Amino acid sequence: MFGLSRKLGRNRSTLHQFKKCFHHDLDVQPSQPFIPFSQLQKRKLLESQLVSLLHGCNNVNHVKQVHAHLYRQNLDQCCYVLTKLIRTLTKLGVPMDPYPRLLFAQVKQPNPFLYTALIRGYSLYGPFTESITLYTRMRREGTGLVSFTFSAIIKACIASLDLVLGRQIHAQTISIGGFTSDLYISNTLIDMYVKGGFLDCGRQVFDEMTERDVISWTSLIVAYTKCGNVEAAAELFDGLPVKDMVAWTSMVTGFAQNARPREALEYFEKMQDYGVETDEITLVGVISACAQLGATKHAKWIREIADKSGLGPSKNVVIGSALIDMYSKCGSIDDAYEVFQGMKDRNVFSYSSMIVGFAMHGFAKSAIQLFNEMLKTDIKPNGVTFIGVLTACSHGGMVEKGRRIFSTMKAFYGVAPVADHYACMVDLLGRSGLLEEALDLIRTMPVASHGGVWGALLGACRIHGNPDIAEIAATHLFELEPNGIGNYILLSNIYASSGKWDDVSQVRKLMRMRGLKKNPSLSWVEGAKGVIHEFFAGDMTHPKTIEIKKTLEDLLDKLKLNGYTPNLSSVPYDVVDEEKKRLLMTHSEKLALAYGLLSTDQGISIKIVKNIRICEDCHSFMCGASMIAKREIVVRDNMRFHHFLDGICSCGNFW
Repeated sequence: MFGLSRKLGRNRSTLHQFKKCFHHDLDVQPSQPFIPFSQLQKRKLLESQLVSLLHGCNNVNHVKQVHAHLYRQNLDQCCYVLTKLIRTLTKLGVPMDPYPRLLFAQVKQPNPFLYTALIRGYSLYGPFTESITLYTRMRREGTGLVSFTFSAIIKACIASLDLVLGRQIHAQTISIGGFTSDLYISNTLIDMYVKGGFLDCGRQVFDEMTERDVISWTSLIVAYTKCGNVEAAAELFDGLPVKDMVAWTSMVTGFAQNARPREALEYFEKMQDYGVETDEITLVGVISACAQLGATKHAKWIREIADKSGLGPSKNVVIGSALIDMYSKCGSIDDAYEVFQGMKDRNVFSYSSMIVGFAMHGFAKSAIQLFNEMLKTDIKPNGVTFIGVLTACSHGGMVEKGRRIFSTMKAFYGVAPVADHYACMVDLLGRSGLLEEALDLIRTMPVASHGGVWGALLGACRIHGNPDIAEIAATHLFELEPNGIGNYILLSNIYASSGKWDDVSQVRKLMRMRGLKKNPSLSWVEGAKGVIHEFFAGDMTHPKTIEIKKTLEDLLDKLKLNGYTPNLSSVPYDVVDEEKKRLLMTHSEKLALAYGLLSTDQGISIKIVKNIRICEDCHSFMCGASMIAKREIVVRDNMRFHHFLDGICSCGNFW
């Protein structure tokens, strides 16, 4: 404004035009008093000073002091300062009623920015309907709209889950004109459609944008990954001109959350190659991917990156807890405990991760001991903690201890048991042969049972060969999880073990009718230099097939000398015994074991991950192989870890 006055002084014609316009404004708004130009400058300076003061306010009392000063300076009608005042109150979390709303009500002619500040406050803290009321009043009074008005009102629609109104607002951005190309409005519309479940509409807004920023791209990338369409997310990501940390992190976590760990690790590796900074969220995502894959090589690499980034487990409790989970799932329980011991700060998540880790590896006593140590601290257990403890009791066969802990959850620790805890108890009772008690527990549950509860009972029926209770469990599972093929296969195997081949045929017929196909048994093992090798059951196409077959034959001959005999009941097919023996020798975990023996040095642990439960024959085979090969063999199936060493498994043959 000061620069403008200097120019006016040099140009009388311009000054004449300015005076004419100025007097015209006075005619339009006669309520505004004439202010000399020098005073106007002082007023603008004062307004700027007050806005600066408001910017530095960090509590409501400071804001009120500025407000009082504002009144003393006769600026109670100044929309510029009042807008900043309301925005500051919003930033401090102050509800719009009564203080900010009373401020607004005292202004005779609120401008679009003041309206928008109040609309934004209501969109954040509610009631959301007040945002709509104010917007309607703006339209009725003919107050001009700005882009922030639309973004604020759209956010109110998002918060109130009113997509119908949101679409109407979207239409008005088009009909009023001048807002269709606004970047901020378009980004807010994408957010609205994505959160409302209309991803296609969000994509249409994106495709029609004349200008996009990284928020536009990332919003859709995250939305695609959340709905499982990682291919569309990857396509968008490839088209992103400048890929920042947020975009890379969205891809890493997106693939990890969709059980695509290899792709998550590939993107993370590219991210490192491009020198993009890594933050806590990125690391948690890639740690999750590594945990799914169960590869030790990647675990060590990620740990090094975390330390270099200043986010090592000794400094960051979130990363520490995630690393504990990762090492546990990679079969390195000692490394997990080393991380736990090195953490300066621990919370319920770090304790729970370690307890669950001990439990899944079969170290029940260690899990219980750590739980008791936790109870001596100020950290209170949560639902996950109790799942870990009850799982430890189940895997350790500690029925009475499990009963006591389960009965004290609510009374002593304020944690009400949910279906997952009942599933642990059913598993505990079922594994111990108390099938009737387990069934009674399900029938008297105060919460609705889910597939995990009945699945635990069905699994226990397989262990103890009880087809009658298995039928009850399977009937419920077929209703709860009609496409869960594992339930059909498990029931079929139970019938097969009992020699009920007609019932086996009926189950397989039901599977065909429902169009269900068995997931092939798959195992993978980490070979030399950390390379992952996959093996399917019966698949003899690996480049080292001849050597693998020879290794298995030699191992089988030595096992037979030690008393091993194939467990033919592990083959759920009505075929001759010789064919059963052949099928058993091509189980995926045996092929993975043979390759591990061939490709790793003596003394190195062999770590195998299997996508389904290890069968009884392979379990017995691994026990014997660990003694003959003088190697630790770690097998992670879909239920737990088995540590085989010197002919003994950590599960104590109780799994």
